[in-house]
Amino acid sequence: MGRTYIVEETVGQYLSSINLQEKPFVSGLLIGQSSSQKDYVILATRTPPKEEQNDNVKQPRAKLDNLDEEWATEHASQVSRMLPGGLVVLGIFIITTLELADDFQNALRRLIFSMEKSMSRKRLWNVTEDEVSERVTLHICSSTKKISCRTYDVQDPKSSARPADWKYQSRVSASWLSLDCTVHVNIHIPLSATSVSYTLEKNTKSGLTRWAKQIENGVYLINGQVKGNDCDLLEGQKKSRGNTQASAHSFDVRVLTQLLLNSDHRSTATVQICSGSVNLRGNVKCRAYIHSNRPKVKDAVQAVKRDILNTVADRCEILFEDLLLNEIPEKKNYELPQRVFVPLPGSTVMLCDYKFGDESAEEIRDHFSEMLDHEIQIEDLEIAEEVNTACMTSSVNSEASLTNTSEEQPEQPKKTIGVKIQQNIGVIAALAVAVLAAGISFHYFSD
Repeated sequence: MGRTYIVEETVGQYLSSINLQEKPFVSGLLIGQSSSQKDYVILATRTPPKEEQNDNVKQPRAKLDNLDEEWATEHASQVSRMLPGGLVVLGIFIITTLELADDFQNALRRLIFSMEKSMSRKRLWNVTEDEVSERVTLHICSSTKKISCRTYDVQDPKSSARPADWKYQSRVSASWLSLDCTVHVNIHIPLSATSVSYTLEKNTKSGLTRWAKQIENGVYLINGQVKGNDCDLLEGQKKSRGNTQASAHSFDVRVLTQLLLNSDHRSTATVQICSGSVNLRGNVKCRAYIHSNRPKVKDAVQAVKRDILNTVADRCEILFEDLLLNEIPEKKNYELPQRVFVPLPGSTVMLCDYKFGDESAEEIRDHFSEMLDHEIQIEDLEIAEEVNTACMTSSVNSEASLTNTSEEQPEQPKKTIGVKIQQNIGVIAALAVAVLAAGISFHYFSD
């Protein structure tokens, strides 16, 4: 038996409203949340057409094999930044004419794997073994309105299509639970004599990978309490009288990162010549959502963890893209973008985006409309942080440059105290032998 997808009714209305406008097909993303029992789809958004496609709507009837995977994959990567913790790109939809109804499956399969590969490449976290790895492909024939819903296991390259149930329901996410968290980030990334020749982006990603382990191993307090992983998140919460659905709840989450390693971990002192450093500092606003159908504590904590990792990594990536596109000269201090939230109509869920201090609210509104194909109001924008709340600073010796991409310098070896002793043990042994030989010679000549 395949997976069941519980779909918000407004998603069905949105899909029905899409007009092919003489194009052979229209594709887009399905956004929601996975759980062990079923998946929830709360939003659908079409992939925006390229400019040249807008200029030439009446193009020849191309086959789905010519679907622009790169463009669709880039859209998925951009949208994934706009999803708080707990929400993911669950799959894709495609609406075709009757003539192309039989050509869609291979194109969808390639696209779903391409998207997953692109999005996973930028993550600071790994998929767990017990996590749902199936992604859905939905095909709708514009003429017959027939729906075909299938899933693929994106962790298995040889995965074949499996049928799935697609069921519409009202107010799917109207009572979802939110988890709010403010994390103080203070990441110090030393630059060795070798890494200083790398780009700022490469050095930052390397440092974030080490920091991610601290977040993964942290202790998470939910409303000031540590709860067991398998406990019900709503355990102990008061229910509203006469209301069969769980009322909207918001949980406060605090993160405690471990400063000391466990006793079973060995640590060695490392002596390393550094030519500079990169520092990430500031308070970042994190938010995650989880369904209200007997949610587990471990699922809620996982959603928060991933939002923390995603929002910091995404801000850095957006900064690097801005530096590249606008050809901003190298400097010591960089402002990381602020996080902006916007409500999803009929839901407790809020989507997000990022803005620099000089960007206007109109620009953010237009970006939401372009990426998510949904109109929003400027007054609905919630700027979660102050300007310059989070920043990146770099300090490099004048002889080296953070953006230098010339030929790499030979690697300077890291030397621990134990390694130094091992390297000099030959000299020590030779000296001991010489002293012993001198003593024997002296004794011989004395006799």
